[in-house]
Amino acid sequence: MERIVALDAGLSKYQPLQKIICYDDFDKGLNGWMDLHPNYVGKDFNTLRYSQVDKTQWGPLMLSSASFRFSGTHGSMDGTYSLKLSTRPVANSYTEAPAPGSLSHGIKRLTTHLPKGLRQFEMWYAYTPEQDRQGLSEQAMRAFGIFFDIQDDDYRYFIGARYVNAVNGEMVRRWQVFKAKEVSDVEWAYGVENDWCKMGIDAMWYGKRYPDGSTDGFEFIPDGYQDLCYNESDDKINWSYLRLLIDTEKREYVELQSGSRVFNLRGMKPTLTAPYARIKGLFNPSIWVENDTDRRVFLYADSIVVSAE
Repeated sequence: MERIVALDAGLSKYQPLQKIICYDDFDKGLNGWMDLHPNYVGKDFNTLRYSQVDKTQWGPLMLSSASFRFSGTHGSMDGTYSLKLSTRPVANSYTEAPAPGSLSHGIKRLTTHLPKGLRQFEMWYAYTPEQDRQGLSEQAMRAFGIFFDIQDDDYRYFIGARYVNAVNGEMVRRWQVFKAKEVSDVEWAYGVENDWCKMGIDAMWYGKRYPDGSTDGFEFIPDGYQDLCYNESDDKINWSYLRLLIDTEKREYVELQSGSRVFNLRGMKPTLTAPYARIKGLFNPSIWVENDTDRRVFLYADSIVVSAE
């Protein structure tokens, strides 16, 4: 019997590996992507443990046609809807723990049955602050990123990339990867004893932060400065390509591609943490965004492709 495989035309703007795990075109719905909340497993459905980071206020996810005050409706890259992450109009100084609501986080909860090897995350995306005041406000966007949350037989680890756009109003424009410094779990959790989180996990909001944009949870990519396309007003968005290639056999980075720039990451390792209970086989692709001022910022994902060799 002859087998004919017809691929969605939208995939032509991607370069997936041989096995496509998911192709999430948000014109067709949320595709399992959702926001992140704490673990409500305590008495009366409260959180079991105190944390310095209040995740109950993280900004919501929604399907969006990307409408703005003056430009009208952008739509998505090749349709109507994209996945929109929105923060709330609050921000702490960069060297403090993130303010409640200053981040928005999207996650797709998967497990994997595939042999270890290459895995790839691709996304067409755009970003901008809310057009709620005069002027150009590129510096309102602090950072955004993509990553995998993985747990295999021996370790749990976060492996991904973050673009640091601005720190306390000053443009930085540098790429980082998840790589934690050797600090204690208490230091990682801003001095809180018995926090749920362990060193190396959830670096998006844990780990001490420093004025140059570094943190205890990330490492700058060598020669990682990059000017991304940001249009001439806050209501004009441009779609950009982002690709992260990792090796789950070696537990290391391979490549990061942002637009036409390709960063060779071979040899760079994520931080390995002892496995958590009950989540063996975890394979969660995730994205997030953070604002730098008391102004909402938005990250739009036209579509996302996750693939394996």
